[in-house]
Amino acid sequence: MDFNRFVAARSAPLFRGALVLTGNRETAEDLVQETLERVCRKWRTIAAKDAPDAYVRRIMVNLANDRWRRFRRTVPHQDTGDMAAPGDEYGRIDSRDQLVRALQSLPMRMRTVVVLRYFHDLSDAEIAADLRISQSTVRSQLARGMEKLRSQFPALSGPSPRQPEEGTR
Repeated sequence: MDFNRFVAARSAPLFRGALVLTGNRETAEDLVQETLERVCRKWRTIAAKDAPDAYVRRIMVNLANDRWRRFRRTVPHQDTGDMAAPGDEYGRIDSRDQLVRALQSLPMRMRTVVVLRYFHDLSDAEIAADLRISQSTVRSQLARGMEKLRSQFPALSGPSPRQPEEGTR
């Protein structure tokens, strides 16, 4: 696959992940642009890899971590809103904003694990490989992150859907 086709196919998923990681549309656009700029410079090497998507996600996560360290917020956002009523489109937008803000309150690694699991649909093994951490660390970060999110959104306190693991039943 050439770089132009890769960009056309993967820009939207990269942007969605960047938006959740950064919480801001403009910053997410900058993050995706910077990621693709770095990818373009080394495209021949990246394209030859077994999993170029994973490599590109890793670049994006590293860049997001660097930005997070540089621009860490000091004042947490206090959520005063309620969950949206079914069919309330404006309320759904508010809920989405609240979710992004809640994700922003998580530590970076925890947020990254939650984003890779629920926004990129990656397995524990794929997340562990992307972040160079153990699968047990992925599971514990995911559990802690979801616990923190559920404490901010009581309506989410029900069980989350689990991804089936290969070979187990």
